[in-house]
Formats: sequence, structure tokens, C-alpha cells
Amino acid sequence: MKDFPIEIVLAIIGIAVPVLAFVWEFVLVGRKRLGYRVQMDTPVTGEIESVFPGVLPQLRPDGSGSAPELQDLSVVLMRIENNGATDIDSSDYAVPDSEPVGLHITFPHRRVIGMAVTELSDDGMGDSLRPGTGIAAREDTGHRVGFIDLPKVPMNRGDHYKILAILQRTAGAGEYPTPTVRGKIKGGRLAETRSRVGNSPRLIALVGFLVAVVAVQYIVGLNTDDAPIASDCASGKLTLVGSTAFEPAMRDAAAAYRKRCPGADFVFEFDGSERGLNRVDEEGVNPDLLAVSDGPKGVGYQKLIPRTLALSVFTMIANQDVNLRDLNTQQIRDIFAGRVDNWQLVGGPDLPVRVINRTLGSGTRETFRRLLGDEQPPAPPATSCKSIEVNKPPGPAFCEAPVTKDMLKTVAALPGSIGYSEYSDAAKASDIHTVSIEGKSATREQVLDHSYPFWSVEYAYSNGELPADSLAAAFLRYLTDDTGKDVLRSYGNTPCTELPNPTLCTP
Repeated sequence: MKDFPIEIVLAIIGIAVPVLAFVWEFVLVGRKRLGYRVQMDTPVTGEIESVFPGVLPQLRPDGSGSAPELQDLSVVLMRIENNGATDIDSSDYAVPDSEPVGLHITFPHRRVIGMAVTELSDDGMGDSLRPGTGIAAREDTGHRVGFIDLPKVPMNRGDHYKILAILQRTAGAGEYPTPTVRGKIKGGRLAETRSRVGNSPRLIALVGFLVAVVAVQYIVGLNTDDAPIASDCASGKLTLVGSTAFEPAMRDAAAAYRKRCPGADFVFEFDGSERGLNRVDEEGVNPDLLAVSDGPKGVGYQKLIPRTLALSVFTMIANQDVNLRDLNTQQIRDIFAGRVDNWQLVGGPDLPVRVINRTLGSGTRETFRRLLGDEQPPAPPATSCKSIEVNKPPGPAFCEAPVTKDMLKTVAALPGSIGYSEYSDAAKASDIHTVSIEGKSATREQVLDHSYPFWSVEYAYSNGELPADSLAAAFLRYLTDDTGKDVLRSYGNTPCTELPNPTLCTP
């Protein structure tokens, strides 16, 4: 019995029991199962546009194009998913064949004033969700309940689609009642996808059994010195330098990686793209140092190897006193060249123009320079932004901000000022507003259709190739091929691997 492979037996039992439970739950008794999740139910805030850029303008109560009155509004994101073991056809919905509607989303105490389909796991489902297929919003005014009717959408196993709705309260106060989905599936069931609560004897027994198996394996493994290391984790210390525009996204991505891989440690020293590239170049081969840059490295950095990360969108920003919301490209060139001394010349208020640039070496400034084309900006100013704010010169004035946070702070404080910034940072800032270009806003869609010109590609640079087992290499894989993409996307960036045309991110 000494050589009896108890570890193998315990491992087999620990695998077999959950597998049998899974087969029972999802194959034998749950072959046809349609689920739904309430992924978001929140009052409308300024962050909604940054998470779903371009969606709010689609949400209209009718075809007139007029925006709903923004009063006591909320946004709900519902995910409808086939989480059963078989495909669901339109004939599986328990409604008459002549009835196009298969499901109903209900919103007690709220009415639907706009909705949009925001995500399809399979583009083929789009044909079942077009206008005229049964998808519609309505209201039971007597019971104060809003409805979204959904067509009988055929769904392969694992398929899902999402409905984003903007709602207005019609009754009650405080928290909104939870939205639900109503309907029936022939030979199956419709249920909310969520963690079960309560004292299920089967669940308690299964958990208890697995705890016992794990405990025994732990006791048996106390004599084993070698502990396996997760293949997607690396330990050590990694210093990140470079772009201040991309700094918030990189900090959050590093924090998420550290939670999954506790042996990883990160140091952040972001002070501009060019300074970051110079540091990586001057320190020589160092696998523990990465520079992030807004745009390609340029000449003079032959030893630096690029990795594309994401498409990043930038925007013009202005002080609240400058009540212009759109400028064309030529107007922007004239303003930054000093040919516009008062905002009245471009349809704005009677205020002298204050132009704020990023300092030389900034990747954001280089991206902005490409927007200006052949236009040459004036020589670097000899005065500070603070001096302009205090002395209030009568004509146009120019100054520079070293990093993104200084740009946002200066534009907010200096009347008549204009500058530029990475879009997600600008969208979260107060006391400034964004300025569209040629009537086009800073959205992913308008970049991809080549109608919005102010964008760049974010790169990570190392001096030479990185060892495959280094923290730098593992972290870059996490950003480009793993859940780190979700962090980049939350900041309005589009991971290069998700672009319809990946050549947009070619170094």
C-alpha cells in the first residue's frame, strides 16, 4: 500500500465527480436552456459614453431624431444567451408560429425611451433583430411597466446578444426593481444566469466532497517541495516608462495582472514617450524595462523592438469659456499657428486665444503634429502657462504642458485655452469640454471608417528581444492575447488584435 498512487486516485475522483454533476445539470436536465443576465442597471452618468462610445446618439424614442429629456434616466444592459447543451431554433419558443415575438424584457416602474442591439456573438443573428422582425418597445401604462419585445432569434450553443436600453422612471423612488425576461422554451427553460443562493443539499454535498478531496491532496502534498507555477504568470519587477496619455490604462492593467500573479511587481515612471524611449535605449538590454509610446519610435532607436498594443483615440479640448463644440482641420491649424488671435474669428466668444501644446518629445504632441500636416507650429514659448493666466496678454499666447494631467489641469484653469489629450482622460475630466473635428467625434467607429483623423497606435518597446519567461514578455501577452485587453478597452482603446483591419496597427 506504500506505493499506492493515492494522489492519482484523488485527482481522478476530484475530476470525475464535477464532470458527472456537470453532465447531469447541463446535458441530461438542461439541454435546452436560454439564460439572461442584467449586466448593468445604473443611472445615466458621463461615463456611459466612454464605455459605449457612439451608442447614446442612437437611443431615440421615435424617428424624429430628437434627444429624450435627460431626467431620472437609467441605462440597462441585458445579455440574452444560449447556455444550454443544444442549439435553439425559432420553433423552440413556446409561442404560436404566427407570433414573431418570443421573449419580453420587463422594466417595472420604468418606460423604454430608446434601445439598441450592442453585441452579437454571431453576425447571422443580426437578421433576426432588424426592425420589422418583432423587436420593439412598448409600455403598460396601467401597471407602470415598460417592455422590450424580442423576436424568436435562432441561437447556436454558446451564442449571445446584448440589448442596451435607456429608461425613464414612471413610478416609485430609490432603487429600480430588477428587470426580468419572460418567455418559455419547449422542452427546456428560461432562467436568469446568476449564482444560486440558499442551502441546496446537493450543492453543499458537492462542495463538502471537493473540500475533503482538496484537503487530503494538500496533506499528501505537504512532503512535495516543488510547487507548479501557472504558465501565464511570471514573477519579478518590471519598470514601465513613457506615454503619460496611456499611463492610466497601463496602471490598471498592471494591477489586474498583479492580482492574478502575486509574484509580479511593477514600477511606474511615466514622463513622456520620448523620454521613455531614450531611457530604454540608453540602458541597453534590460528585460525588466519597457517603454510605452504614442506612435512609432522614429529614427535613432535601431535597437528598440516594437510591439503594437492598441489603437488610441485623441481629442481636442477647450476651456468651458470657449463655447465652440466643433472646429475644422484648417481652423485648428490656423489657431495653433497663431493666425487666430481671438475666438470671434472662428465663431466663438470675444476672448483672446490661449494655445497649449505638449512639450517636445511627447508622443501625444507628435500625433497632433501629424494632424496639422505640413503646418509648422511657432517656436517654443518663452513664458509659462501660469504667467499667461496672471498677466492676461491681449493677443494670442502660447505655452506648454509636460504631461497629460498638466494639460487637462491647465486647460481647465486658463480662460480661452485650447489643447489636446487622449480621449478617455478628457472624457473623465471636469471643467473642460471636448471639441469634435469636421463634425466627427472621437469614437472607435469613426476612426475605423477613416472619418476621424486624430488617433494613434500605442506601442511597447524593449531593447532587444525579451526572454519568453520574463515578466515583460508575460505582461505583453496578457495585454494583447488575454484579459488585459478588457482593461485597454475600458479606457476607450481598441486592442490591435480585435481590429477588423489589423494593418492599422502595423509598426
